[in-house]
Amino acid sequence: MGYPAPKTITKSPDGALRLIWGDGTTSDLPLQFLRRECPCAHCKGETILGKHYAPLTLPTFVEGMNELAGVEPVGSYAIQISWKDGHKTGIYTWEYLHLLSRKTEEEGIQNSK
Repeated sequence: MGYPAPKTITKSPDGALRLIWGDGTTSDLPLQFLRRECPCAHCKGETILGKHYAPLTLPTFVEGMNELAGVEPVGSYAIQISWKDGHKTGIYTWEYLHLLSRKTEEEGIQNSK
């Protein structure tokens, strides 16, 4: 069974990505946290036939990298987040967003804006 899509996705007053889920719960995911957890191969590496290939570059700060440029649906299972520095290859599935939401709660991660 797949994870349900959020009912709404907006930017919260403090600048986090706010997801309101079907059960009424709200997830506020800080943008800096979302960018750091970008699931794309460039940011996290990739696994092919059981072998993991780490990203080639060290994380650096680029102007606009933690600023939201847009959010687009990917089928019925995910969103693709575009950042103001031009990065937009990360596909955040509903399952991954649920996992990130739990991580912010468990680790007390809050928006630093």
